[in-house]
Amino acid sequence: MTQTQTVAELADYLGGIVRGNGAVLISGLGALETAGPEAITFLANPKYASKVAETSAGAVLMAPGGERYGRTAIEVANPYLAFAKLLTLFYTAPYQPAGVLPEAIVSDTATIGEGASVYPGACIGRNVVVGCRTTVHSGAVLYDNVVIGDDCTIHANAVVRERCRIGSRCIIQPGAVIGSDGFGYAPDGNRYYRIPQIGIVVLEDDVEIGANSCIDRAAIEITKIARGTKLDNLVQIAHNCQIGEDCMIVSQVGISGSAKIGNHVTLAGQVGVAGHLSIGDNVLVGAQSGVPSSLPANGAYSGSPVMPHREWLKSAMVVPRLPELKKTVKALEKRIAELETKFNQNSQES
Repeated sequence: MTQTQTVAELADYLGGIVRGNGAVLISGLGALETAGPEAITFLANPKYASKVAETSAGAVLMAPGGERYGRTAIEVANPYLAFAKLLTLFYTAPYQPAGVLPEAIVSDTATIGEGASVYPGACIGRNVVVGCRTTVHSGAVLYDNVVIGDDCTIHANAVVRERCRIGSRCIIQPGAVIGSDGFGYAPDGNRYYRIPQIGIVVLEDDVEIGANSCIDRAAIEITKIARGTKLDNLVQIAHNCQIGEDCMIVSQVGISGSAKIGNHVTLAGQVGVAGHLSIGDNVLVGAQSGVPSSLPANGAYSGSPVMPHREWLKSAMVVPRLPELKKTVKALEKRIAELETKFNQNSQES
């Protein structure tokens, strides 16, 4: 944890502007409701602006022009991002290399970069390359011919299968599997013949993979996760998928084989994506949606099957009223039948 700093020093670090007393000392961070006088908090949503008046925090990160109710504030364009940077500043310990510790299993043909850390119980195979300042935690397994870039963290019990390549500054959370076999079988009468999966997985720089997520190796070529994309826990990426840059893929999403996802796509929790389709850039798909066909760029979609989000909202409003509407329709049908009977009787009498 960093030393206590003044509000003015923090504003300089963030490129923000001080409103109020820049000499206030800050030693930590906290929520609006619970932060004490030596902590800094943040206001990202104007909906909660009134809580600034009630907070006991020593300072508040907020957008320019907001009401600060007499509190000391640092004005920044993105308070949430600024808060994240201060969390890193105050609570992230500087990296200290540990080297290859006893009881780590490292092949004689592996190359371990300067400043790397390999913990007891880690297993590093033949011809593996581990980059500078990369950490491989206990129980992690790197199969033969894996390449890991600089400044990565491979957490406990993660597995990177043979020949897969991971860029720099990647984080692989515990239990994740990179390069598991793709789900490929050829029908053989009443049985299935297993198709060897001979491709690899490539993670570009700054990719993060959540705990117990699985990324399947390609059948022949490459399953790729492009730069900056983040996967939550329990995500499944099937073989041959191509995931673009700076995507956010939330927990329990499943993407079927050979799907192509554009840049800056957000797939909310439990979204299911069919195989061999494309999703364009800057698309947001709402939680529990099913995507059976390709989606054009620059849109928001929800539902199963998906439709434009605004249309889905209208449809969703109707669903709770369906029992009432069913009764209304039955009543109208009965009334129409009675009118038809009366009309037919009148016609016969005339």
